[in-house]
Formats: sequence, structure tokens, C-alpha cells
Amino acid sequence: MQPIRTFNVSPSLPPRLEPLRQIAYNLQWDWNVEAKDLFRRLDPDLWESSRHNPVLMLGNISQTRLTEVVEDDGFLAQMDRAAQQLEDYLKERTWHKKQRAGKPEECYAYFSAEFGLADCLPIYSGGLGVLAGDHLKSASDLGLPLVGVGLLYQQGYFAQYLNVDGWQQERYPINDFYNMPLHLERNPDGSELRIEVDYPGRKVYARVWRVQVGCVPLYMLDTNIEPNNPYDHDITDQLYGGDIDMRIHQEIMLGIGGVRMLKALGYNVTAYHMNEGHAAFSALERIRMLIQEQGLSYATAKQVVLSSNIFTTHTPVPAGIDLFSPDKMLHYLGYYADVFGMNKEEFLGLGRENTGDLSAPFSMAVLALKMATFSNGVAQLHGVVSRQMFKGLWQNVPVTEVPIGAITNGVHARSCVAKSTQELYDRYLGPNWSSAAPDSPLWERMDAIPDEELWRNHERCRLDMILYVRDRLVKHLRERGASPSEIAQAREVLDPNVFTIGFARRFATYKRATLWMRDIERIRKILLANKDRKVQFVIAGKAHPKDIPGKELIRDINHFIREEGLEKQIVFVPNYDIYISRLMVSGCDIWLNTPRRPREASGTSGMKAAMNGLPNLSVLDGWWDEADYVRTGWAIGHGEMYDDPTYQDEIEANALYDLLEKEVVPLFYDRDVDGLPRHWVAKMKDAIRLNCPFFNTARMVGEYAQRAYFHASDRYHTLTADNYIPAKELAEWKTQLCDKWYNIKIKDVQISSGNDILVNQNVTVSAKIDLANLSEDDVQVELYQGAIDANGEIVDGAAVVMECQGSEHGLNNYTAEIVYNASGLQGLSLRVLPKHPYLSSPYEPRLIVWAE
Repeated sequence: MQPIRTFNVSPSLPPRLEPLRQIAYNLQWDWNVEAKDLFRRLDPDLWESSRHNPVLMLGNISQTRLTEVVEDDGFLAQMDRAAQQLEDYLKERTWHKKQRAGKPEECYAYFSAEFGLADCLPIYSGGLGVLAGDHLKSASDLGLPLVGVGLLYQQGYFAQYLNVDGWQQERYPINDFYNMPLHLERNPDGSELRIEVDYPGRKVYARVWRVQVGCVPLYMLDTNIEPNNPYDHDITDQLYGGDIDMRIHQEIMLGIGGVRMLKALGYNVTAYHMNEGHAAFSALERIRMLIQEQGLSYATAKQVVLSSNIFTTHTPVPAGIDLFSPDKMLHYLGYYADVFGMNKEEFLGLGRENTGDLSAPFSMAVLALKMATFSNGVAQLHGVVSRQMFKGLWQNVPVTEVPIGAITNGVHARSCVAKSTQELYDRYLGPNWSSAAPDSPLWERMDAIPDEELWRNHERCRLDMILYVRDRLVKHLRERGASPSEIAQAREVLDPNVFTIGFARRFATYKRATLWMRDIERIRKILLANKDRKVQFVIAGKAHPKDIPGKELIRDINHFIREEGLEKQIVFVPNYDIYISRLMVSGCDIWLNTPRRPREASGTSGMKAAMNGLPNLSVLDGWWDEADYVRTGWAIGHGEMYDDPTYQDEIEANALYDLLEKEVVPLFYDRDVDGLPRHWVAKMKDAIRLNCPFFNTARMVGEYAQRAYFHASDRYHTLTADNYIPAKELAEWKTQLCDKWYNIKIKDVQISSGNDILVNQNVTVSAKIDLANLSEDDVQVELYQGAIDANGEIVDGAAVVMECQGSEHGLNNYTAEIVYNASGLQGLSLRVLPKHPYLSSPYEPRLIVWAE
């Protein structure tokens, strides 16, 4: 039955309890233990059953209970403290203002296909989303003028359950937006704020929801409204659901709809950050708006967009990049070619590495890279992998100089560290530990934490995790209709006094979730052979619904558990989410990670574990390759690369078993007369001291601000000044540059020394160059020197700028002096690069000339 009218019914609170509403609708409560304790105290059972959703909780709590707490002075005092903490928090975000004093007003827009913010907002699938959520939280902590842009999924990512055979099944619970900490954005007249996006043969409408993340608003589009047709309702139905057509529908809504939404909301964005390539269509829409609304040429509009775009890639393999066929691109977005004044192949070339390959698909990552002033991978090793993967976009540029940097990921400390552990740190380190820099004297106080206190706290965290795991297993088995004996057995899984290995992540095959099972007899021996040194596993994670090999890994683990009779020692926890993740990274004793190097872009679960004092046991990939893996854990292997994956699995499985047998387990069970594992606790303290200050989003977001946001925003202001005159000048200069560039000739290079020189000997180099009617101010001439590798190539070269000494007979004369600081076979070359004060880097035009 269809209603004739609908109402949005809000929780009814006594006036004295109104602060609860304010606290509930700002997600700052998720990283404020006082606020979370407040809601738990209000009704512990409802807090758990509502999935830790304070808005739903306030809408369902009995009026009797509300009347009781109005008379509870203790509760009211705690509520007032939490409300005051929120008010103070919103006022005290000053880092950005100090950094940007005197700068014009700015705004940074952060686009992501998913955001993992809190357990009660299931619109994320895994690490990418949780990272995006942590990015917003730290942006708020730092007071950045940042807004998030995403899609609000009616069903979000799936809820996982296992059938009797241990095979992953999926449910898609419906998200009730009106009972979540969301605000529906409205026009001044009270009507819903809506935007429209063009799709083939129709317009699709979307309304706008906002979730307040501290100081940062996250705006999300929702197409499940009239007058959209049923197919278009589903654009914001499932995260990463549907076929390739649904994927392009979603990415059009995210990128193009996101830009239109920001305009409708009145934001003047000065820097756009694309978190992965899903939002790359935003660049096309920004160019269109500048052409049609500001009257700019395509070249000028593209220059403005390119100069204020930032792109972060999280993908270490080409298979992870979204690709669309040429026909599909032209069907959905071909009208942009007409607006840009391009033919079809020129338009498709925006998303092709090789623009001459007319059959190549359109790559979202390539579009994002071509439209960004700053691009980065998410760990130092991932930066190396990304430069190698995308080097074709910068022809003839040495791979080490491909302009894709690296900003190592982090995690939001106050969100992932257990409550009791936070209180311990607050007590001994002070309240600023969550954002203190690595060189802060604060970290010297780690030794002030008594070993016994840190260890007893960790034992409580382990017990809390085990009790929750048992409850979740019992609930899962009841829903599946399991027998009473199975349910009784689930109530006794895991031993609170046994060494516990944690493994939780997305079940993609490259993560090798079953590597530890490779030698069944050996792992059984590790688990059970020594009754005084037992070992147990807690495992969790989801496979994408269409990833059959990933699902097979989950089934294989569950078969192994059942066939080997290890139900008490190994537990697979169904429906992994933020809440169970937080329990595991604080309650396990060590964090296991076994990706196939270098397939792990970064990984963040191990960072969370380290912040809680857990050592890591991991292959040297992603973030762990940068960590002090000797003092804060153990490395599986030495960073080797293998051509034969079967051989690699054999070697690294054996290395894992050796470490467990000879080092890890013995160290854990090495107790003193007080029953304390002093050496293990020392490793825990090192894990906290050395990892917490660096692998956190306070450092990460600050790095994005200083290396990307500030520069992009400044370039936006510079290029758009005086009705875009600087942008027009730069675009025209690039056009002239391209017309003349390929006529540049390096005519003559003279070197003062012969082939044999000494270390630190000065060598003078001069060159005569035909600049093809370009001015000496248009170019930078450099010597490029470095060691020669086995292939006769200069590796890890260094550039030395040459000085122009004037011109003669149409040739410019350049000179420079160089020295070599190391012996051996060394090399030298000469190159010409573009130069202009408005360029972000000399590689922006993708032009370079080398001496032959």
C-alpha cells in the first residue's frame, strides 16, 4: 500500500537531554570514548542491537528510560561533559589556520567511492573506505577546510554469512537513512536539494545527504527517488555491485554528480582530490562547466582543472583499474567530446596511455593521472610500483623521475585503539599521543608504562575479543539453524590464555589467506604439540560476491577447521566489519599478513594492530616494508621477488613456520617469576613507540595538505585571477611550445675531460642548442649523470642545471660543471625540459629532448 503522505519522525527527547541529539548527529562521538560510553550507559543492550547507532537508539529507547536519566545526576554530568568536549573540539581545530595564515579562502573536495566511518554506516567494503573515513577524521582534527563527496548506498556492501559447507553467502540489508546520523540537505524553502546528471536519453536526479564528521561535512548522493526509473534508483543501491554498465553509471554520478552537487551547495572548491580513479569523470565535468559557464577554451579550462586536481592510486596491478570500452564511453559520455571541440579518438585518448592505439579501452586511472597536478601511491614501495606501471605516460622520462610520488597511508589512532588502551596512553603519555610527531619527547615516556599494567590491559582486550567472537558465532549458528551441540561448542571456542594470531582482510587471492595451511602436519604441531605453548587463530574477512577464488579460500579454511577437528583453536568470524576489526587489532597477540609482494599497495590493519601494541608478522610489502620490522615484529622473507608463485609459497610458508616455532611463540611464552613476558612486552612498547607516531592519518593528512592541497589551491587562485588571464597565458604558451618542441636540436656537446677521470674531479660541459625559436626562458637544460647499470643505462641519475651563456648564429650556449663522488663506470647525458613559472613541474607538458 502506497502512502498518501510521508513524515520524517525524529526522536522525542526531554529538553534536558537535547545535547544527546547534538552529540549523536556528529560522528566525533566515534573517536570520543566519553561520548560512546554515554550511549552505552543509556541502554547497553540497545547500543549493541542498534549496531552502535545513537540516532536509531534515541528513536527506539523507551520514554521511561529517558525519564529515569533526566533524574540521574551522574548521567547528566557525563552528557554535559561530552557535549562540552564536542563544542570545544569544534572550536579548537587551528593547525590549518596557522599553516595558511594570510592565504585567500580555500576549500578541498575529497572524492571517494566508499567511506568507512563507523559501524552504523555500512557503506564501505574494506581498506579503501576505512582509509577514506580516517582521512576525513584527521582532516577534521587538523581543521582543514575539506568536504567529502561520495554516494549513499541503500544496501551498502553485503552482510556475510556462511552456509553449512563454509561457503560465503551474501545478504543486503536495507539502510534506513532516516535512522542514521545523516542530515537531508534542503533548499531555503524546505524542499529537498537535488541535482541532475545527464545519461543517454534521460536525466537522473539525486538528493543530497550529509554526515558531519567533526568539522568536516561528507555529502553523499542518493538516486533512489522519484522521478527516476527503477534502474536509476539502483545506481546508489550497492557498493561495487552490478555489471560494467552499473559501474559506469555509478562513476558518472560520483564524479559528474559530485561536482554539480558541490556547486549546488555553494562551495568554491580550490583543490579536488580523487581517491582512486572512480571519481575521474569529475575532471571532465569541471572542464565542461568552465567552457560553457565561463566561456573558456578547452585548453584553458583543462589547464585550470589539471592545476587543481590531486590523484591517489591504490592499485598495484593493472587488473585493478576500471576500464571502459570505447563504444561504452562514447555512448555514455560522447557529448563531452562535442563540448570540448574534439573528435571521438581525441576524446578517448584522454583515457589511453597510448593515444595511437584506437582499440585500447578507456582507463579511469590514466584519465586521473593526465588530469592531476599531484599524483601519489600509498606507500614508498607502492610509489615505485606505480611509477613502473604508468611510466608510459611520460615517454623518455627516467622511471625514477616519473612524477608519481608516495604518501604512506596511516590510520586514525583515536578510532582504532581500544578504549582501555587509550586511557592507559592518556595517563602515561598525555592526551596528545594520537597526533604527536615521531621526534616528540612524548614517546620517551613509553618506558614509564609499567610492564604489568600494559600486559594486564592487553589480556583484558584479548578476553573482550574472545567473548564477543563467541557471541557472534552463537548468533550466526542460530540464524543458520545449527544443532544445539554446535552452538554449545561455539560458546567454548578459543582460550583467553593462549597465544592468538590475528588475520583479517579482504579475501583476494594475492593476500594468500591460506598460506599458513600449506603444511598441515607442521601447523598442527605448532597449534597443539606443546600443551604449555599452544597457538590459536582468529580469522575474518569477506570476498567480493563475484570473486569465486576468494570465496574458495574462505571455504578451504572452514573445511580445514572441521576436517582437522580444530574448532576450538581456529575461528573464522563471519561478517567482518569495523567493530570486529577494532576488537581483533586490540585483542589478538600478533598480526599476520602474507600478501604476494609487491601486490599489497599499503595495508592498514597492521598499523592499527601496532598502535594497540601488537607486533606484526608479515611479508615485506606495503607499509611493513618501511617499518622497523626487527624491533616491532618479524619479517617473512627478505623482500625477495619470485617468478614461480608455487615456489614462492613453499619458501615463505616454511619461513613463517620457522619464525613461529623458533622465535615468535617461544618469546611470547617466555615468562619471568611474576608470570610476565617481559621481552614480549618490550616488543609491544617498541611497536607503539615506533609505529604510532608515523603510521597515522594525522601525519598522512598533514602530508597531503603540505605537499598537495596547499600547492593545488595556490595554483587555482593564481591561474583563475583576473578572469583567468594566467590560465589563458599558460595554455597559449603550451600550444606554442608543442608547435615548436620537436624542432629543438642539441647540436654539439663538449666535455673538458677524457674517458678517465678521478673522484671529485671537476668536469666542464658545454652545449650548443637550437631552441627552435623558443626563448631560453621557455626551457631548462640539464646534465643528467649517474652510475651505469648492466644494460648500459644511467640509473638513479641526478640532474645539474646548465646556465645559458648567450646565443650565437641562432644557437644557445649552455655550460655547467659536474663532479662524480663515486668510482666505477659512470655516465652523462643532456636533456631539455619545458620551463614556465606557472607549471607544477617540468614534466607537466610531457615533453623532453635528450642528446643523442
